[in-house]
Amino acid sequence: MNYRFHHLHLLCGDLEATVDFFTRILGAALKGYQKFGTADGASLDLNGTIVNLRVAAEGETVNTDITGPVYGYHHMALGVDDTDAACRELTDRGVEFVVQPRNTDDGLRVAFFKGPDDVLIELVQEL
Repeated sequence: MNYRFHHLHLLCGDLEATVDFFTRILGAALKGYQKFGTADGASLDLNGTIVNLRVAAEGETVNTDITGPVYGYHHMALGVDDTDAACRELTDRGVEFVVQPRNTDDGLRVAFFKGPDDVLIELVQEL
């Protein structure tokens, strides 16, 4: 069996604000709005990676009071050619970084920022 990444699906508090962030800030293309079950959602193409977004479904309770890491999702990583240039561009667009660019021991230059609903996003440049 050949497993490969197909899409990322995020639950969001404000669909329009999250679509705006991914399209205006990160350059994703809006493929369209759709329902995921009974929940309103949207599908985006982020340079070949499908990002599906949806709000809470009717009767669904979303836990928003998480104060620390939880098992499961931690962050998403976006590959870039130049972490520092990407940070400058995103900062100009109003993004605030929680970890400034730094080199890792395994030959990467990384930085982290938070998107809508405090989704942690990493920028990764292979050195």
